[in-house]
Amino acid sequence: MLIAGFPAGAWGTNCYLVAPAAGEECVIIDPGHQAAPGVEEAIRKHRLKPVAVVLTHGHIDHVASVVPVCGAHDVPAWIHPEDRYMMSDPEKGIGRTIGMPLMGELTVGEPDDVKELTDGAKLELAGLELTVAHAPGHTKGSVTFGLPESADIPPVMFSGDLLFAGSIGRTDLPGGSMDDMLESLARVVLPLDDATVVLPGHNDYTTIGQERATNPYLRQVAAGHSAPGAPRRGM
Repeated sequence: MLIAGFPAGAWGTNCYLVAPAAGEECVIIDPGHQAAPGVEEAIRKHRLKPVAVVLTHGHIDHVASVVPVCGAHDVPAWIHPEDRYMMSDPEKGIGRTIGMPLMGELTVGEPDDVKELTDGAKLELAGLELTVAHAPGHTKGSVTFGLPESADIPPVMFSGDLLFAGSIGRTDLPGGSMDDMLESLARVVLPLDDATVVLPGHNDYTTIGQERATNPYLRQVAAGHSAPGAPRRGM
């Protein structure tokens, strides 16, 4: 298994390219602000052929490079229908003006081919099986993508802005909900094996076991209590 990731743009959003091995087809996860050059570099380095872009949610820091990346490789983008509107109207998704200098660098809109994600779907792409879990809380259409354990890697969850090392995504933007976030943590995250590697939308990777032991939000959800007042992250 090959997973190549890098932080991109003004928000340091993690973009991932996933393939069975170097020299094969790949899936691109969350090509955000200024991610296109890093995507092309990873494609050249690992001799990859993109077949799809998949998106954990619709915030501009995760989707800003979808149009150029999909256009360059003639591939579809997958997004949950509740977040699809943000690709064409990113300011509505964050409840404020992004700012003219930054907006001038963005290609706002949808790629030519958009496909919609559903909870529990299994995407057979690039020789991979990605399991979709609808996980609202950060946005209404947030999802995670799961990869099963294989001979060379433990199970993996691409968590978007649901779960970070030591924290969770913010819930104060349009479509956010702490109640939904807690329900998603309980339903999507808590049942996972401790060995599951978490590759989040921002900052460093972690594991479910580490977060179960130390993340104040996950510990409180596991104990059946309301969320603590620790800092939350994300755009």
